[in-house]
Amino acid sequence: MRLTTTTVGTGSTGYFPRILGAAAAATALVVSATASVASAGPAATAAALREVMFVGNNWEGTADVIDSRGHFAKIGRVDVVPDKAQRLAEIYLNPIKLIYFLGIRSGPGEGHDQLVDDLYSTPDGTALVASRPSFADVVSIDLATGKLKWRFPVSGYRADHMAVSPDGTKVAVSASTANTVHVLDINTGAQVGSFATGDKPHENVYTDGGRYLWNMSIGNVETDLDSPLLDWTKGDRHLTVVDTGNYRVVKTIDMRARLNAFGRSDLSNAVRPAVFSPDSGTLYFQVSFFNGLVEYDVATDKITRVRTLPKNPATSDDRTTFVNDSRHHGLSMSPDGGKLCVAGTMDDYTTVVDRASLREGPLVPASKPYWATVSGDGRDCVISESGADQVTAIDFATGQKVVSVPVGDHPQRVRLAHVPVGWTSPAG
Repeated sequence: MRLTTTTVGTGSTGYFPRILGAAAAATALVVSATASVASAGPAATAAALREVMFVGNNWEGTADVIDSRGHFAKIGRVDVVPDKAQRLAEIYLNPIKLIYFLGIRSGPGEGHDQLVDDLYSTPDGTALVASRPSFADVVSIDLATGKLKWRFPVSGYRADHMAVSPDGTKVAVSASTANTVHVLDINTGAQVGSFATGDKPHENVYTDGGRYLWNMSIGNVETDLDSPLLDWTKGDRHLTVVDTGNYRVVKTIDMRARLNAFGRSDLSNAVRPAVFSPDSGTLYFQVSFFNGLVEYDVATDKITRVRTLPKNPATSDDRTTFVNDSRHHGLSMSPDGGKLCVAGTMDDYTTVVDRASLREGPLVPASKPYWATVSGDGRDCVISESGADQVTAIDFATGQKVVSVPVGDHPQRVRLAHVPVGWTSPAG
């Protein structure tokens, strides 16, 4: 039986099993590192690692490190913008960069700078790698010292969602104003490939064991031209699929024709967060302005089901009030492929959906949930509540809330990661 609670304080540390009658903290999860940094010699041995979660606090420019399961207790924090003064000086001395910087603040940043969007750890757990939208770059931060190890300025003026290859050695990042995805060596920051996308590339997903990389472009979500009659102003929105052996495009998919064929010409073709079934054969995704999800069969290239989820009666249907056109933004799947977890962003709830029936479970109240991922043990969906500055775990089996943990200002991406056993926050 699992212990259900509401909020855990920031002072607790370690991993506490949710088993009734548990009296003490369990030993931290220790695994062997699977890789070492590129500069390590052949005699180097991998350090023991602890599985954690990184929580990117977008408006604050920090990453909270929490346990990946159990009570998700806080372990430490990393400054993702240690070079903030230097970056701001460069921006303010460049009129074009300044225009885009202020545009990000007033547009997708909702009046705030976007200082950390996506984030992962290197395979050896020694560094945090993050995309920073307002600074238009990807950086690697040494988890021992808090200092930059490398920095990669993306093409254009904004960095967005990332994805890490299944073997952990490469990171793909969307350069949203350049309609480009860069693929970098995660240890060195060297570019190993790139490819062109539709307008405003967003989500990246590796499939088939890393053989393919999918990118979803969402178009011009920063405008208020949100009427269906003005949909043409949103730009070229399609999925780009590349072979990771050479980063050549093997297929482009415009969901407009597929949605029309299914009888849903009313839905946007701007694909937002997306998740594949374990066999990579079925894609589930959210689209702009829609409170629901879409099911797409990869082999037949057809949309097979669309599920509309409940609206919050307190949420306005005025599309211009939706954050960056996203009514719902956040989707994950249980490891067995049986359940989907949906973040109903503008409707202020999260729900677990049965994949077979596409019926939703309890609507768990949540304040502007902005992302959904899976806990390290696969038991929970973990969402970021950007409106409440906390992350919340929801049990896949019951659909009920398990625990909430306070984090920094405006949490967005939450990712599984690793740090060395015994790691503590860098000084300062």
